[in-house]
Amino acid sequence: MQRSPYHSFSVRSAFEGRRPTAADLVESVLAEHRAGHLPDGARLPPVRAIEKQLGISKNTVQSAYDELVARGVCVTRERDGVFIATSAATISRTPLAQASAPALRPLPPLKSADKSASIQLSSVFIDPALLPREKLSECARSVLRTPGLESFYDVQGYAPLRAQIAERLTARAMPTDASQVIITTGSQQALDIVVRALAVRSVAVEDPVYSHARLLFENLGATLTSLRLDPFAGIDLDQWTSALVEHKPSLLYAITRFQNPTGYSYQTHELEALVRLSATTGMGVLEDDWGSDMLSEGDYRPTLRSLGGDNVLYANSFTKKLLPSLRVGYLVAPNPLIPTLVAMKRLATLGNPWFTEAILSEFLDRGYYDTHLRAVQAALDARYAHCVDTLREHMPEGCRWTLPGGGPTLWLEVPRAVDLASLSARMHAHDVHIQSTEEHFAREGSEAPHLHGFRVSYAFCDEEKLTRAITALGRELRA
Repeated sequence: MQRSPYHSFSVRSAFEGRRPTAADLVESVLAEHRAGHLPDGARLPPVRAIEKQLGISKNTVQSAYDELVARGVCVTRERDGVFIATSAATISRTPLAQASAPALRPLPPLKSADKSASIQLSSVFIDPALLPREKLSECARSVLRTPGLESFYDVQGYAPLRAQIAERLTARAMPTDASQVIITTGSQQALDIVVRALAVRSVAVEDPVYSHARLLFENLGATLTSLRLDPFAGIDLDQWTSALVEHKPSLLYAITRFQNPTGYSYQTHELEALVRLSATTGMGVLEDDWGSDMLSEGDYRPTLRSLGGDNVLYANSFTKKLLPSLRVGYLVAPNPLIPTLVAMKRLATLGNPWFTEAILSEFLDRGYYDTHLRAVQAALDARYAHCVDTLREHMPEGCRWTLPGGGPTLWLEVPRAVDLASLSARMHAHDVHIQSTEEHFAREGSEAPHLHGFRVSYAFCDEEKLTRAITALGRELRA
């Protein structure tokens, strides 16, 4: 049986500055009991606790407890401790009221995937069967065996990992120094510290956009400017320019490669136009490049940072490509902004676990990451081709889908006559989950979102599950 917690109390010495005696301990217990601070049935601290706290011998403590038992004030229960004796003259104590909970600002509950279905057709994650858990385990064991294991963390992030990230970005035409890299808990923390640090919290976002980014910015009190994104037609640069000039946001947040949730990748001329807009309006840019490593090409496409230079903030993450529970991302910023951004990170977390960062550094150092990426890219390419072929075979007239050319997901657009909530419920009967998309869109008035569909994941589903899910989806859409 679990012991009840003991009651702590003050012990006063008869002579200031001297160690308490057994008599002082007895008198302190009696005084606390008379005052009602040690109620009947209260457990006194163990001998070793008093010995350590007051710096007196355990014999002194035991002598005091023996005296209290002899006086009938306390009783000893074998293997349980010393307790204030229960008597007829029980001191009256008013029961404690339940403490009040703090008042919090209301925040809509964040929706997560319904894990009850065996086929997650809208997940942004990669199939766990493709993830390098064994090699990550080897790296973890290696880090633990390293002599002189680090005792303290670096607020900015594990220095060797920052250097490796800088080297990889430089090789991708984004010259970067380790001093410009901040390691974060996934890319979500990167978004958080940037928007917290803004002098004016005014952010332009794609519509639709990564829902947890939108909810984060709204919760931080940022004013949002929504920029309509149509993955079938690209960006309406005239409309974007007009909105950005009118609302003058201090930051544009853009997911430039395999945009979440549409799977759209920005064309080079669109990236160049955004760089020019940043230069002429004074608007900062935060580029979320989470999906670039999932593209199986020998050459990398340009990024906003490679085109716009050092002042473009750049966020990326290893989370989805290696292991979701790893939660390691990073933010790249110009040197003048680093102190403020690191301070924002420090206020929130003091620092992230360097051990996880050291495991990833070891993984990169051994060359495992590039080998893993090649295997993942090949698998995603095969699944992407299978997904598109299966959609062509089973989707009824009126449906269309994006062709991202790789990556983890595509967007499937269905006719407006289809009720998405009803379709989702019907797909549950086939053990298939379709994620709601409403939180990705701007909530302005009663206007319906300009897209009517959902994300289809071929990264998370193997070919057999994709076939089952899309075949069932085709039947339900025809029905």
